[in-house]
Amino acid sequence: MRFVAYDAGTSGSGLALRRGKDLVALDLAGMPQDMLGLLNAGPDALKAAAGKADRGKLLDESKISYLPPLAQPPKIICVGLNYADHTKESPYEQPKYPTVFSRFASSLIGHRAPVIRPSCSVELDYEGELVAVIGRQGRNISRDAALSHVAGYSLFNDVSVRDYQFKSPQWTVGKNFDGTGPFGPEFITADELPAGAVGLKIETRLNGKTVQSSTTAEMLYPVADIIAILSEAMTLEVGDVIVTGTPAGVGFARKPPLFMKHGDTVEVEVEGVGILSNPVQDQ
Repeated sequence: MRFVAYDAGTSGSGLALRRGKDLVALDLAGMPQDMLGLLNAGPDALKAAAGKADRGKLLDESKISYLPPLAQPPKIICVGLNYADHTKESPYEQPKYPTVFSRFASSLIGHRAPVIRPSCSVELDYEGELVAVIGRQGRNISRDAALSHVAGYSLFNDVSVRDYQFKSPQWTVGKNFDGTGPFGPEFITADELPAGAVGLKIETRLNGKTVQSSTTAEMLYPVADIIAILSEAMTLEVGDVIVTGTPAGVGFARKPPLFMKHGDTVEVEVEGVGILSNPVQDQ
């Protein structure tokens, strides 16, 4: 099942189900109208929503705005340096423990929304990533049980303002400028993909040119490992978003550097998950 969060302007916002090429609005009485509400209602609610899609109206995709699948997730947890080739192109040694940092919901934007290049920097960089979304709360989750806590997957572009990221050992500011967290376009239930979303091709394209290309099999910490490790420290809640890391090819590591600028288009694609596309716009 594939769900889309959307805004139809004066007609309001809501959830839709992807059915082939069609988007069907799930604006039915008694049904949660956001992805977090649907996830909190449990796995049966996802199936029930899909079963009621025949009663929904078709949406004209040219007349809606895509929203992040979860606009206000309880937590957004990012894993850095999770592909060895990316670590080699970075100024860091490969750590023996996942590099974990946070994003805030205020940075999130949807598919087709503009990534904003801030006026204080020209070092705006792309990072295509796979997202795992938690569907069942847990603490001290074993690796064997970890994937049973995953409700589904999506795409993320962990757009980074590099000079601000590297101002200090902590990356928080450079990873949280407004308008730098493209997320979407769809939430895909876990049963649509291989277990743990392992072995899927992941690519980033800038103005149609491939700048990152790898496979999720190259993650140093696969989804199950990330969940087990994170849950040693914190309770993972329904709707938590885990951004799983980016492969090599980022702009700051190129010679000369390749940073995004006004008028560019950046795309992230993961096999079987879809394409997340955003224009770049100056602040």
